[in-house]
Amino acid sequence: MRILVAGGTRFIGRLFVEAALGRGHEVTLLHRGASGEDLFPQAEHRHTDRDGDLGVLAGGRWDATVDISAYFSRQVRSLAAALDGRGSRYTYVSSISAYADPAGPGTVEGSPLLEPAADDVDQITAESYGRLKVSCELAAAELFTDGPLVVRPTYVVGPYDTTGRFTWWVLRMAGGGRVLAPGAPDLPIQVIDGRDMTTWMLDLVERRATGAFHAASPRPPHGFGDLLAAVGDAVAPAGTSLTWVDEAFLLDAGEDGGSLPLWPGGDPGRWANAVDPSAAYASGLAPRPLADTVRDTLAWARAADQPTRDGVGLTPARETELLARWRARG
Repeated sequence: MRILVAGGTRFIGRLFVEAALGRGHEVTLLHRGASGEDLFPQAEHRHTDRDGDLGVLAGGRWDATVDISAYFSRQVRSLAAALDGRGSRYTYVSSISAYADPAGPGTVEGSPLLEPAADDVDQITAESYGRLKVSCELAAAELFTDGPLVVRPTYVVGPYDTTGRFTWWVLRMAGGGRVLAPGAPDLPIQVIDGRDMTTWMLDLVERRATGAFHAASPRPPHGFGDLLAAVGDAVAPAGTSLTWVDEAFLLDAGEDGGSLPLWPGGDPGRWANAVDPSAAYASGLAPRPLADTVRDTLAWARAADQPTRDGVGLTPARETELLARWRARG
């Protein structure tokens, strides 16, 4: 197949392109050229800004288009206009953040979505992110009338993760000692290894599948305590322990989902990370054991120049301070 990938040099895009090239597909990457120039010399690279002139797509024709990088509906619309029917089946990577706050676990793909973002919303924030994804999904359904494939992942983790959120916990647990764990152990959480997600996406693209699917693991119930226990079992040295610290205490101390990655930080939508992945599993998604993801993430992180972003996770001094204040409460 000839596959056009919009955004194929970082994390999810990179993993998808690796999988597609590994199966012998002809891949064209649409990206700015700001990163990844040394990646995939066997692929065709067409450089432009998603918000700029997409004339670089003139003259090409593809059997599938996979959109990793659209955050605004205008970007979906401009891509559809530039392709003018020459991109064939369209796949969009959305998010489980597109759902209206569920009342309990087990959200399915047909559950209510958020209201779409207004056309004048031009900033990606915690409040706008999910609505922007809905706007993109609606634009895709309108413009790609043969039916788009929509993938709604939870937290995507593993090697090449540019967010550093899961990676921070892997490195922290591997460091041992007394680890501050936020909130309650039963707070729902799901993740998906980016390698499993992208190889499964490629399967769907090859089968010309349409419709929406969750990329999430495992089935609920699965709590933050289960996640940290799995990470600890895989990489933590002997003597490592978790200290669970009350949500209200952490919020009063000014902590949030940045300093304590993956923790929703008081967000009332506790069931957002408890979606039902049955449809994806039935279509072939087969997540590897979390322990394998943890070990591979640690190996990659230790070899990377900058495995986590600045500002992601507590500093050692801040963690020690918070734990001391928590213990002092008696």
